[in-house]
Amino acid sequence: MAAETPPTRDRPGLAIRTVGVVGLGNMGLGMASSLVRAGFAVEGHDIDPARQGAAEAAGLRFRASLAGLLGAADALVFSLPYARDVEAVVTVPGGLLERRDRKVVAIDTSTSDPGTSRRLAARLAEAGHGLLDAPVSGGPSGAAAGTLTMMIGGSEADLDLVRPVLAAMSGTLVHVGPSGAGNIAKLVNNMLVAAHLVTTGEALRLAEAAGLPAAAVLPVVNAATGRSAVSEAMVPRWVLPASFDSGFSAGLMRKDVGLAIALAEEVGCPMPLSAAAARIWTEARERIADADDFTRMADFRTPPVG
Repeated sequence: MAAETPPTRDRPGLAIRTVGVVGLGNMGLGMASSLVRAGFAVEGHDIDPARQGAAEAAGLRFRASLAGLLGAADALVFSLPYARDVEAVVTVPGGLLERRDRKVVAIDTSTSDPGTSRRLAARLAEAGHGLLDAPVSGGPSGAAAGTLTMMIGGSEADLDLVRPVLAAMSGTLVHVGPSGAGNIAKLVNNMLVAAHLVTTGEALRLAEAAGLPAAAVLPVVNAATGRSAVSEAMVPRWVLPASFDSGFSAGLMRKDVGLAIALAEEVGCPMPLSAAAARIWTEARERIADADDFTRMADFRTPPVG
């Protein structure tokens, strides 16, 4: 059997063997574990060296050098808090922008702003690489199980190159449109979740104040038209038992809400009810700290904000 020709930028469709995961927090480590189970060789990097033990326990090779990981992987997955973190990874000296041995597609699962995604995608395209903005829904449990919902922005060609990687991490994959579209979809989704948490908490608080326990009214809501993912999943799992351990922080939700409101202002789209929900999230910071779980916003046992 003839030896396989090494991959090059002109032959980008060869098999992806090694996937590099940057960011090994609640979501990144779960996605990396799903990739290991799918048979990929996975290398991970995190700015916190204490994540090395958890990474190695999950079957990853931990790389202390970010540039080293970016230079070795056949495909990349980013799981980072902010757009500025994604930009810092993409532009790190000696990293992806300087790589010329093959085309590498980076899958950015962070929730970022569409403008940053488009700009970084253009820079990577100039260097012969690709970037998909691929924010996710499903939380740490979905990341660990490989059942995330992924909303993809970017070219069909780049998507096709990394379909096996995406399939290992997701149960539902939707190609929304060109670069930036994935993040637009995620910001729309999270703006709704943020508002649903506020209104569901208020509705349950009203039921309690009127003498009907929240646990009694919830099955009615979920069998009728007032239901949402908040009432069907979040309240029963994390609010009623007061565990508040979904793995997603209030600070990250505030970040996403801020991005959604900024996008609305940028495109000239008035959103009065969403703006009110955004103000509530900001004003609740003294009661619900950024480090707290975001499901605390629906806690009907606490006084309302404002």
